[in-house]
Amino acid sequence: MSRLWYRQSAGIWEEALPLGNGRLGAMVYGGADREHIQVNEESMWYGGPVDRNNPDMREQLPVIRKLIFEGRIAEAEKLIKLAMSGCPDGMHPYQTLGDIHIEFEGMEKFTDYERELDLEQAVYRQEFRCGETLFEREMFIAAPSDVMAMRLTASGKERISFSAILRRSKFFDGVKKTGDHGICLYGNLGKGGFDFSMILSAQSPDGRVSAMGEHLLVSDASEVTLYFCADTTYHISEKELEASIQMRIERAKEKGFEALRREHVEDYRALYGRVSLELGDLSEYDRVPTDERILAAARQAADIGLSKLYFDYGRYLLISCSRQGTLPATLQGLWNQDMLPPWDSKYTVNINTEMNYWPAEICNLSECHMPLFELIKKMVPNGRRTAEVMYGAGGFVCHHNTDMHGDTAVQDQWIPGSYWVMGAAWLCTHQWTHYQYTLDQDFLRESFPIMRAAAEFFLDFLVEHDGYLVTCPSVSPENTFILPGGEMGANIYGVTMDNQILRDLFTQCNEAAGILGVEDELDQRIRRARERLIPTRIGKHGNIMEWPEDYEEWEPGHRHISHLYGLHPSEQITVDGTPELAQAAKVTLQRRLSSGGGHTGWSRAWITNHYAKLWDGDSAYENIEKLFANSTYLNLFDKHPPFQIDGNFGVTAAIAEMLVQSTLERIVLLPALPGAWKSGSVRGLRVKGCAGVDIFWAEGILTEFVIRADKDYRWQLKYGMFSMDISLRKGEEKRLEWSDGRLREKGEEK
Repeated sequence: MSRLWYRQSAGIWEEALPLGNGRLGAMVYGGADREHIQVNEESMWYGGPVDRNNPDMREQLPVIRKLIFEGRIAEAEKLIKLAMSGCPDGMHPYQTLGDIHIEFEGMEKFTDYERELDLEQAVYRQEFRCGETLFEREMFIAAPSDVMAMRLTASGKERISFSAILRRSKFFDGVKKTGDHGICLYGNLGKGGFDFSMILSAQSPDGRVSAMGEHLLVSDASEVTLYFCADTTYHISEKELEASIQMRIERAKEKGFEALRREHVEDYRALYGRVSLELGDLSEYDRVPTDERILAAARQAADIGLSKLYFDYGRYLLISCSRQGTLPATLQGLWNQDMLPPWDSKYTVNINTEMNYWPAEICNLSECHMPLFELIKKMVPNGRRTAEVMYGAGGFVCHHNTDMHGDTAVQDQWIPGSYWVMGAAWLCTHQWTHYQYTLDQDFLRESFPIMRAAAEFFLDFLVEHDGYLVTCPSVSPENTFILPGGEMGANIYGVTMDNQILRDLFTQCNEAAGILGVEDELDQRIRRARERLIPTRIGKHGNIMEWPEDYEEWEPGHRHISHLYGLHPSEQITVDGTPELAQAAKVTLQRRLSSGGGHTGWSRAWITNHYAKLWDGDSAYENIEKLFANSTYLNLFDKHPPFQIDGNFGVTAAIAEMLVQSTLERIVLLPALPGAWKSGSVRGLRVKGCAGVDIFWAEGILTEFVIRADKDYRWQLKYGMFSMDISLRKGEEKRLEWSDGRLREKGEEK
């Protein structure tokens, strides 16, 4: 069983264990005598939508561009800060819902403690003894019933007695009883924001349950089940809010804990059970508590089992914080303990939000990708207004942050990061990625106008310079260069990442037009613009140039590796297609790492994906080990620091990419298999062209490959130096085995 487990309760939030159903989340500390459960709800965003577009940018844009092209960067950045920054300069934060605190009687002296998070079933369990009595707790958040349920049992002569309370610091309107068996805390999220309510209720077959003041009381029970639910007026009218929450709890009570759990596990397994990774016999590792394994990794102890556990955990987290019909995963997924969290726990779209969804398609969780597409739809009208008001342009644009309302204006006044115009363009490449994996033409037809609207903005925004069409102003997130005279700057024109993103977006718009049978002037304009972008260049150090000139970096070990977007997540740089650029990408990574790069968890995850795309499995695995050693909390959350969930998702995707890579033309098997993973298998991964694959290997060599097609399609298969063409009909499966240096269908004569 894939699980996280510990012999003591959590001392801090980063040791608590996460539960979620996409909308509701919880961090369980697991205290025996004092339990603390921090809870979240997806729509707890303070305040309402605000039009923050700076009306002065349109007039000042030509002035800013002139200053940049003349090399007067400091003057340009001073003006940028005044004219381009949002009004106000910040969005509202995503906030914690609050806390459940439970104080138990008679459980101060306990032994044989253990808690676990079962990734196979998405269930939290805990047990300990007080004297001769075994106390057990089991907990989950179910998507079908939309409630959190926690069952507590006592097997022995001792009984369960406790008081429970709901807390939200000072940020609430009131607390009240709901009947004799529940308590409710309610409030609002500021002017223009949503109202919220959360209810905790208890049910016991033999104990006494009552409410007194703001406390829920249970006494003398051998078994008790707590039910929790919360919601906001983002989903439900103010008039029906509390009644709707109470109805979900009452229905859950009627079903009972066992039926709820069965329903929950079946629903969860329908997603999680699609993929399995095996790396041989890992039992020796699994016998060691998870925190001890992470501490041992910091001492460079070998533990290949952490790779499997982290991969399973990443899939668990994505299912738990991004289900179809919910809001997408924020910078912290769904789990945030603060009223004013780091970076407001928003959507940072200059890498972090995109990285959250890298594993979605390849790991067979395409449905979990859908919340991101719904957010993009929200952004379109806001982005059209931003494009018009700030730049006098058509189409739609977003800068480096957005929120649940789809805000598209500039966030903060940070010269190296804020003034970047590529957010919508990058996000729209995810729509094409979803199409590549699913071949869903209905989805493509719906997404096509959005993709083209993102491209249309740049047809107006790009400006001619030195024979190319360039973005101006823009930054290479979030880096700073040094001009020949020693002056530092961040805002410039024609940034390498911009060109690479636009090359993808423009190409995808043209290819989508061909698939959908669209031939018009806009398609031709996009095609012509694509041909005039600055190509990816190699600099004097043999590395990929980050800016249009071969500037030195102020911070050579910077956490962002933006100029390698073309390597990953894009496929513009490939080992066998563009070997010179691939070598330059390798030099770029070496220079970053030798200067201290990879010091944040998500950056290390991006580097791991880069090495996977370079077909360098041992370097990819070395970076996974370094992530465990330096950038992983004891609950396996990614450590920026502080916690950001993108590193979890980034490494999950990297592990999959180490085992299979695909385009609409070919499938590459075991492209970056590390020596440490000598024998193993992976089942259920997806490849572009709408197919599922199973891969088996032993002693570092492919042994068997299975492919199942959901649509008629054909690819080139590649393994090492071997390649072959393969075509399948919808519903067809082929089993191939590796022998005598080639792949053969099982049973085929050698």
